[in-house]
Amino acid sequence: MPVVSSSVAPRPLAASLAKAAPAVISVGLLLMAWELYATYSGIKPTILPAPSRVFEQAMLNRDALIDNAIPTIRATLIGFACSLGAAFTLSMLVDFFQPLRRALFPVFIVSQTLPLVAIAPLVVLWFGFGLTPKIMLVALVTFFPMLVALVQGYEATEVEIGQMLRAMGAGRWRVFVLARLPSALPYFFAGLRISITYAVVGAIFAEYAGAAKGLGIYMLNAKNNFRPDLVLAAVGVSAALTLILFGLTVLLQRLAMPWERADPQSAGKGPWR
Repeated sequence: MPVVSSSVAPRPLAASLAKAAPAVISVGLLLMAWELYATYSGIKPTILPAPSRVFEQAMLNRDALIDNAIPTIRATLIGFACSLGAAFTLSMLVDFFQPLRRALFPVFIVSQTLPLVAIAPLVVLWFGFGLTPKIMLVALVTFFPMLVALVQGYEATEVEIGQMLRAMGAGRWRVFVLARLPSALPYFFAGLRISITYAVVGAIFAEYAGAAKGLGIYMLNAKNNFRPDLVLAAVGVSAALTLILFGLTVLLQRLAMPWERADPQSAGKGPWR
């Protein structure tokens, strides 16, 4: 009976660490250069605080940061869920009824040309300072990439698969479920990763325009009090939230598409990779 070496098991972990090493090293070098410049250049902490000071103030004000992060997370998750549901529903309608694509896509494209900094105050003015305008703005900035990715994924379905299923008696809905939807999964997750990076930004922009609590209003108050260290601490929290959400989308893709792990050669052949 062959003996399996114990060095085989850690290979996936070692490979993941090797892939992450360049990013970790580059970020570490950037923080080190920032720390050295802020410490020895003579620049005032009220202009450019060192990373160590930002981290120290983040720890001292962690309760306030957490308290303000919760509304931002709530608006981000609810808004993104609404965006995901709307994108999936409309993508199916567009796929089943092609004239809808010609009718609706110009409207969606125009919606993406609206500057968020201009539209956010109007949405707050129309819908108040509650959760609704934040959800709407998050959905506005995250909806279109997922819709385009899904529609493009449906069109990437191999014609022969659809013809074979129809020859076997499958209706249009069954062809969609068995062929077009699985073909769209790589495109969908590519669009999902793009959209999720905008979700937290959209929520913070909405809070800038008008909110009682949230990371956006926390940054605004810190800026008005000439506390760049607290502004950067809140920026760090928002960046961490974005990275966590991005990581969750990658995990979800691995769970939804296990064949990519089973066939490593096809793992890098998806769209926009």
